[in-house]
Amino acid sequence: MKSKNSENAIIIFQKNLVLGKVKTRLAASVGNQQALEIYRDLVAFTYRQAIEVKNADIWVFFSDAFEEIEESFQDHITAKMVQEGADLGERMQNAFATIFGMGYSKAFLIGTDCPEISPKILETALDSLKKHEVVIGSALDGGYYLIGMKKVHPQLFWQMPWSTVKVLPTTLQKINNDNLSHYLLPTLSDIDTEEDWLTFRILISYE
Repeated sequence: MKSKNSENAIIIFQKNLVLGKVKTRLAASVGNQQALEIYRDLVAFTYRQAIEVKNADIWVFFSDAFEEIEESFQDHITAKMVQEGADLGERMQNAFATIFGMGYSKAFLIGTDCPEISPKILETALDSLKKHEVVIGSALDGGYYLIGMKKVHPQLFWQMPWSTVKVLPTTLQKINNDNLSHYLLPTLSDIDTEEDWLTFRILISYE
């Protein structure tokens, strides 16, 4: 773990690069090996976007175990952690609790399967937290690709219909019920199917 260099943190939730365990819907069409390679490309793309964000430390939370990070990115990563919790909501809540326990004042969490994400969008997320309590990046599939806050709001992670089209509306309903001010980022796509990959693969290629 490196020393803390910012008041802002980027949390990246990353699945371990294990054959047959990543992008299973995509793998049903393209096979496990190609799905693994696509996911590897998506991870690298996500890192490239995150390291361009000014004034933010990057924390990578792996799904199951510590894993080596590509050498070209290692110097940009503040720390590696392993997700803890019985479900996705508990894992996200615990990750935010860890980050705020380290003294960060603003943080957002992203996954590794959004090919339209950019440094500008990530910086907008941090900027929005100067005035708002929560920031959400909505996904076309009814979920979200980013959630950010200035302190842990556990209710946003409890009893959630994960992996359904109800994730975003349920989250927004909870935000409104608790009168939390929030900012909505542009709606983006993610990579779940072969059609998604064919549509967006050019976005994650190296320049």
